[in-house]
Amino acid sequence: MPHRKGCSVFNDPCFVAKKFLARPQHEGVGAVVRRSIGRFELKYFDPFLMLDEFSVTAPAGFPDHPHRGFETVTYMLQGAITHEDFEGHKGTIEAGDLQWMTAGRGIVHSEMPVAQGTQKGLQLWINLASKYKMIEPRYQEVLSKDIAEAEDDDGVKVRVIAGESLGIKSPIYTMTPTMFLDFSLKPGGHLQQPIPETWNAFVYILEGEGIFGNMKSQPSNSHHILLLGHGDGLEAWNKSSKLLRFILVGGEPLGEPLVQFGPFVMNTQEEIDQTINDFEKFANGFEKARDWRSEKDMN
Repeated sequence: MPHRKGCSVFNDPCFVAKKFLARPQHEGVGAVVRRSIGRFELKYFDPFLMLDEFSVTAPAGFPDHPHRGFETVTYMLQGAITHEDFEGHKGTIEAGDLQWMTAGRGIVHSEMPVAQGTQKGLQLWINLASKYKMIEPRYQEVLSKDIAEAEDDDGVKVRVIAGESLGIKSPIYTMTPTMFLDFSLKPGGHLQQPIPETWNAFVYILEGEGIFGNMKSQPSNSHHILLLGHGDGLEAWNKSSKLLRFILVGGEPLGEPLVQFGPFVMNTQEEIDQTINDFEKFANGFEKARDWRSEKDMN
């Protein structure tokens, strides 16, 4: 997209509709998360169910637990997390790596720290349309070195986790149309990123301070989530003397009924009741949970 100094290239730019600080809370076993989506201020931002910035130091972590009806996206920022599930899938996600897991009809897994010190990352939960909720589970994993990156002349660098930016595309296939972009803006940097007008989108700031949506807006700093109003693109500026890093995430709203019971997300209460019954009776996707425990859980 061409850049014209001093003027927006968007006909209907996205402005910040709501902003709040993600405060630390305890989750899992001894883990600390900053939850921005999925807490009382913002229960659901269709199609996004949850966004956690997590911090875990061994022996804390997220031991064996189930999921059904949505996708989890884990993006490591520091350290490493080992993953294991009842299908026999094992892997380690290190700093800069990505795991895009489609839980579908059911998965039971664990996510535990493997490295010394504090492990940090992001986990995003994306809802699945009713027609996809009971599909077979699957994974897409991308090592840090394989994540597409680009840089422009305006002090903007991007890692394209999902979607497209600065002319490069991610190979990740999203069941729910989604963009997930990790931006770094040098001091003086200026970003112009198109967003489909019907999508819901948000910014989550990882470090530094930036101005979003309107050059006259008040700066926002780390651990804040900014919900964007609808428009055809986002502008952001780094007027500070330090690096600004944030993620921009957008998705096509599903517009379907939602009933959630912890790690189970369906469309009706009857489907939730059936899911609980399936899990308790090791049926309909949870058969392998009967005899499975992760290695970490057995130690």
